[in-house]
Amino acid sequence: MLLAKVLSRVLGEGQLTIIDAAGRPHRVQGARPGPAVTMRVHDRWTEWRLMLRPRIAFGEAFMDGKLTVEDGGDIYDLLDLLGRNMAALEATPFVRWSYAFQRLIRAVEQHNPIGTAQRNVAHHYDLKDQLYDFFLDRDRQYSCAYFKTGEEPLEQAQLDKKRHIAAKLLLKPGQKVLDIGSGWGGMGLFLGKEFEVDVTGVTLSKEQLAVSSRRALEGGLADHVRFKLLDYRQEPGRYDRIVSVGMFEHVGVAHYIEFFRKVKDLLKEDGVMLLHSIGRMEPPGGTNTWLKKYIFPGGYTPALSEVLAAIEKVGLWVTDIEVLRLHYAETLRHWRERFLSNRERIKQVAGYDDRFCRMWEFYLAGCEVAFRYMNQMVFQIQIARKQDAAPLIRDYMVDAERGAAAVASTMAAE
Repeated sequence: MLLAKVLSRVLGEGQLTIIDAAGRPHRVQGARPGPAVTMRVHDRWTEWRLMLRPRIAFGEAFMDGKLTVEDGGDIYDLLDLLGRNMAALEATPFVRWSYAFQRLIRAVEQHNPIGTAQRNVAHHYDLKDQLYDFFLDRDRQYSCAYFKTGEEPLEQAQLDKKRHIAAKLLLKPGQKVLDIGSGWGGMGLFLGKEFEVDVTGVTLSKEQLAVSSRRALEGGLADHVRFKLLDYRQEPGRYDRIVSVGMFEHVGVAHYIEFFRKVKDLLKEDGVMLLHSIGRMEPPGGTNTWLKKYIFPGGYTPALSEVLAAIEKVGLWVTDIEVLRLHYAETLRHWRERFLSNRERIKQVAGYDDRFCRMWEFYLAGCEVAFRYMNQMVFQIQIARKQDAAPLIRDYMVDAERGAAAVASTMAAE
């Protein structure tokens, strides 16, 4: 089997057994011990597609039931094994060529005017509302959590993420805060309640707008926390603080300067922004073909070099950068485990079929592997118009975070 021969040259760790369309097993043994996984390919055409277009064919074959994992494993076990060997796989000439081609066409793929941006957002975030309840935390934080030890439950890690971001925003009661890409409202509601600031959230998702507006009303916060269906480029106000969590991945490379220009216009003279985004620890590249087609059309994981270059050209100050490495791998592990444990309920309550569930299982497992073994990370960049907008040293962040946690602990004890 040609696929087994190719993999035998790059599999350095673990063991992979491939059962071909005729039922014949082909064992690929790495030089180092590691996981042992068996996968079955159910037809000859899929075998060829896995050779010719692996980056999209792999996920499609699993979605369509033409590739299955056997001997007690699941798709995560297979992706985990491949992830451990990804450096060698990506060094093969064909894969390197495909990456180079993606870099060439990414500007076209990521052209993201306002109408296109709204359609791309709707593709993912306007799915049936119940779906997200089955795998996210209670606050519906659909971005990387913040794990201080790695052992915390997801709810605690997401609360710690919000406190961590708030500590970098230097918030004072009465300040005006803009949340770009406000999701289901969790961050804006948290800031409005805990810090008594006036929050405006903008989103392009009708479903998220409905949920966040309802939550503000039910929480008694609607007088100072509001949400709008609006592209950030159309927001006319000026703000003391801006926060954006998990939205920048949808901006598109060609629009980075436009984004930061708008941020500069929106910020008051002594304003501060906190940008939280997925990133890559390597030079600029492209988006995974399968992920781009099925999960995040128009999405792209930026290199820090691309982001910083745009900030510099606009004339904003970078006052702090933090890189979170394995935090998203742990977040995705929680999401994947919750999704799998609720799979039947997702089909029954939300009405999604087996193919959709396999697609999302592949998405969550693949992303977890990417953050655990490959080039993915999360960065937080604090940005300001003036160089003295933030204190000289970072102690204020730790003090604010610990102070908020201590207050919450005292209130819980009472």
